[in-house]
Amino acid sequence: MLQEVKKTDGNFGYEKSFHSFVPLPIAIGIVNMEIKDRIAEKAHEMYMRYGIRSVSMDDIAAQLGMSKKTLYQYYTDKDELVEAVIVNEVTKSQDECVDCRKEANDAVHEIFITMDRIVEQFRNMNPTIIYDLEKFHFKAYQKLHDHKTKFLLKMIEENIKWGIKEELYRPEINTDIISKFRINSMMMGFDIHIFSAGRYNLADVTKEILEHYVYGLASLKGHKLIQKYKQQYQKIVS
Repeated sequence: MLQEVKKTDGNFGYEKSFHSFVPLPIAIGIVNMEIKDRIAEKAHEMYMRYGIRSVSMDDIAAQLGMSKKTLYQYYTDKDELVEAVIVNEVTKSQDECVDCRKEANDAVHEIFITMDRIVEQFRNMNPTIIYDLEKFHFKAYQKLHDHKTKFLLKMIEENIKWGIKEELYRPEINTDIISKFRINSMMMGFDIHIFSAGRYNLADVTKEILEHYVYGLASLKGHKLIQKYKQQYQKIVS
């Protein structure tokens, strides 16, 4: 009697897998991209928690259970890895900004949705990350700076115009000046000379600054709406 032979050469014991139908060079490229993404994700996690300067390539390799030699096959040096992390973070930030606007009922609501997401993101972030970028990885810092001064500035300007149109913000506001004020106040929480990491939490500082900003924009109608959204926000976090 012939014995049935179980095929085990594909993924999960199947004779054929996804990679079985893909030409070998493409399949290798897919696997390499998956490993690159995994390295970037782990680096992002560690940079956000500990800062960039204090995390070495050895630290990342050890956390991933791979040799530093293997790590360097995918990223030639720390500069390249840091830049990849920042590019991913910028892309994610831009997508979230667009989502916040789509979700918002009005300009004030957009700020509160944004604040909710930022506070959550910043809760365990090391504020030294911006200092580390500017001093040690300037190319990556420039990408973040471009994101701030182009994309974010445009989003802020549009929010102010939206709020003025709906009479939620004061009509006499100079959009150009106030949007630039917002961009620069946004970075204050990362200044360790003003808000030392041991004494201040980045998320709390950011929330206070953003609330101060929206109150400064508001008309009487907008002020009432701020109170409404604040009460809703407090119920969610409590």
